[in-house]
Parts: sequence; structure tokens; C-alpha cells
Amino acid sequence: MNFSESLIAELKREAESTRRVLERVPTDKLSWKPHQKSMSLGQLALHTAGVPGGLAEFLDERSREVPIVPLPEATSLNEILSAFDKYMLLAENKLLAWGETGLMEPWKLTREGITIYEVPRIEMVRTLMLNHWYHHRGQLTVYLRLLEVPVPSTYGPSADER
Repeated sequence: MNFSESLIAELKREAESTRRVLERVPTDKLSWKPHQKSMSLGQLALHTAGVPGGLAEFLDERSREVPIVPLPEATSLNEILSAFDKYMLLAENKLLAWGETGLMEPWKLTREGITIYEVPRIEMVRTLMLNHWYHHRGQLTVYLRLLEVPVPSTYGPSADER
């Protein structure tokens, strides 16, 4: 199995857990925040749904400026799950298109034209596209717990699913 096949397999495997978490998001609490500095549940859920595909699009160019990331708030569970399906397909297609060669190409992040770092694209796929996604999924499970919503299993049983 090569790098791109391995990443696609991981993406699909992790998508199953992420979908289970997203499906638990209560639509009557989308504007709820655990703290004034936090994203709302609707913002976090929609952001989590879009991270893999949104970052795949971002990483497609070999040099990018640090972005300002919009954080719209979802208005329904259907919006969240539709975004998730759309962006999962986009992420998988980008990984296929890059292949081994594209994953090893240098990728650069700049701020006002000054290089912040330059690494092979595969490092950013791992860090931004995947690890960043897992981080936000974990945040969502905390939001669910605080809202008394049963937390689904991700890497084994949760306290709510044995």
C-alpha cells in the first residue's frame, strides 16, 4: 500500500467515527457555546464536517497565504451532514489526484509573501487535514458530553456505549 492509498484508507476509517459524532449534534443547540471564546456547536460541527475537503482544496496549490477561516454556524443537521459528504469526497479525490508524486511535492505557507514554512505536502495532509480534523472531532465529543448527549464510540467504547 502506498502513501496515498494509506491516507485514503485512514480518511475513510476516521470518517465513520466522525459521522457518528456529527449525527449526535442536537439541532436545538446549534448556537450553544461552552464559553464566550468558544465556537458555537453549529460552527464547530460545520467546521469539523468541512475540514478534510476544505484543507485538501487549500493544500492543492503549492504555495498559500495564511487564510482567514470563516466559521459560519450551521442551521440544521442536514446542512452539517451534507457538507460532510461533499467534503469527504473532495478530500478523497484530491488524495487520489496527488498520488505519491503530489504528496511529496514541496508545499509552502506564507504570511504577506514571507515563507513561514515549507514542507512536503504529505506533512500538511497529516498535520492540517487529518490531525486538525481529529482535534475538532474530540472537541465535539466534549460539547456533546456537556450537553448531556450520549457520546458515540470513536476508538473503542465511550462511557455511553459499552
